[in-house]
This record gives sequence, structure tokens and C-alpha cells, in this order.
Amino acid sequence: MSQSSSTLVKMATAIGLLALLAGCVVGEGDDGRHLQPLPAKLVSQMSAKGMSQADPIFIRIFKKESELEVWKRDRSGRFALLKTYPMCRWSGQLGPKTREGDRQAPEGIYTVTPDLMNPRSQFYLSFNLGYPNALERSQGFTGSALMVHGACTSAGCFAMTDDGVTEIFGLAREAFAGGQKNFQVQALPFRMTPENMAAHRNSPHIAFWRNLKEGFDHFEATRQPPKVAACERRYVFDAAGDNSRFVAGSQCPAYEIEPAIQTLISERRASDDRRYSALTSASAPSPVLAYADGGMHSSFRKMLKEMGPERLQSVVAGRVEISRPDAALLDPYGATGSSSVATGSIAVR
Repeated sequence: MSQSSSTLVKMATAIGLLALLAGCVVGEGDDGRHLQPLPAKLVSQMSAKGMSQADPIFIRIFKKESELEVWKRDRSGRFALLKTYPMCRWSGQLGPKTREGDRQAPEGIYTVTPDLMNPRSQFYLSFNLGYPNALERSQGFTGSALMVHGACTSAGCFAMTDDGVTEIFGLAREAFAGGQKNFQVQALPFRMTPENMAAHRNSPHIAFWRNLKEGFDHFEATRQPPKVAACERRYVFDAAGDNSRFVAGSQCPAYEIEPAIQTLISERRASDDRRYSALTSASAPSPVLAYADGGMHSSFRKMLKEMGPERLQSVVAGRVEISRPDAALLDPYGATGSSSVATGSIAVR
């Protein structure tokens, strides 16, 4: 098969996969937005890092920092960071989503398949994280249509702006066309560093976050998305052997971590534990702070403060209004900005 024929087959495969989609809320008719080619600058960055458009992807989301990372496998066979995208809006608090309507953006380990991609979202483009996953279902958590999407509005989703989600969606589309069956998303409360773990050690969610940190550490140590299972009320990462013996909500079977991975993890964990001990002995934990309603990347917060929500909406979100702009300006973990938001000639307080 010629290279051009192979390319056409891959494009047809991608289009066929995307035709199966379910998602958030279906928007207007198909205008081809999901087939926009990746920007030449991004493709050049991939090439410089030894990546192709068809190489698999892996995604990490950090709520507190309001950032989404896209990693791709490079020619070494390991994953390397391609790009970090600022998040325009997420809602709720740090901590997991547990029930429908709580406005919480989820935290956990998710698997995105082609049928979860939505090319006709009312928020430009989107993909469903697949919440609740097996572990969350076993705990009775409820909710649906938890997305990464465009615009700058959230009621439990991660909003990346129309331009941002176009790139992220395109990277997923090309990876699926290249043969990737699914990609992993780690949705985390913050970067799982010893500093953040020490600062948040009094949180009621700290046991859950320590479990999430295991998955974070496995990827950091190996630069491979970890193999994920669940039992009892926790995730299990890179267990040797078949994962079918693990059942979410049921007692964990005896297992060992893959030996080569265990060595890398033990070294990393020892280093982090030493740092954590030094931090906790030298400083008090941060108070447990609450968001007014989620967060926004500092770059967008600056724009919102300077431009007001209507002008910012026109730049990043088309016809979709920015959700709770007053709350978006209030960051309990950083500069709080102003408590008033210009909306044309009206100030909302």
C-alpha cells in the first residue's frame, strides 16, 4: 500500500471511529471542526521531540494549577511531555466527585476510547472521561457526562477554550488513527509533589490522594502509563500478572508490583518520603481552603480581570458564557484578584 493510500485509510478510520460518538450534549450539525489538521507549529514540535502524529498519547490534569498536559510516546518508546495547556475553567473543590449535581470536577484514573469522543459538542469539541469508573461505581458515586471540552464554562467538566480543545481533540484523533485503542487520563487535585502532599496533609481526602500519587509516581518513574486495576476502595498500579483477578469494591488479592517497576518506584518513593518528612517537621500544614466554585489558570484570570467576562468570552469561548466569573477570580491558594467583575457597564459583586 502506498504512503498516500495508507494515510487515506487512517483518515477514514478516524472519521469512522468519531461517527460512533456519544458525549456531553450534542450540538449543531457536523461542520468538520473535529477534522481540523494539527497546527504546523505543534507538528514541528513533535518532530523535534522524536514524535509522530500517530504516536500514542497520555494526559494528566491538575486542578489546583489549572493545567492539562499531553504526553506522547517518542522514538525511545517512552512518553515525553509534548505540551501543557492552561485550563480556562473547572468547578467545585479539590477532592473527588461523588454525586450527580455536586459541581465537582472528577479526580481519578480514566480510560478514554474512541466512542467517548464527541465532535458535535455544544462546547465546541469534547471527550467524555468515562466517570464513574469501576472504582467509583463500586462506592456508589453518581454522575454523567464529565468532559474535557472547549469554551470556558464548567459544571463538573474541564474547559480548555475552543482553540485548546481543538488541539487536544486532534492529538487524540491522530493517535486513534495511528492504532491506539484508548488513552489514560490522570485527573489529579494538584501536582503530586512532596511539597503539595505536605501542605494538604490535613485534608479529609489525603488517603485518596496518596493512592492517586502512586499512579503519578509510577508514570514519573517509568514514563509509561501504568497498568491500572482496582480493589477494595483503591487503585492498584502495575501489578504483575493478569488484572482480571482484581474487582473494585472487593478484597484485594495477594499481588506484587512488576519487579523492574518496583525498583524504580522504591527509589522515587524513598526520595519523596525523605523530603516529605523534612517538610512536615519544619512547617504546619496549610489550612483547608475552599474555592468559591473551582478555578481558572492564572493567565485567564489576568485576562478576565482586565477584559471582563464578555470580551474574554468572545476571545476563548464563542457564544458560550463564562461560568461564575466572580468565583473564577477568587483563588484561595494564590492571588485572589478582585471580587468585582466588569460586565460591560455593570459590576457584579
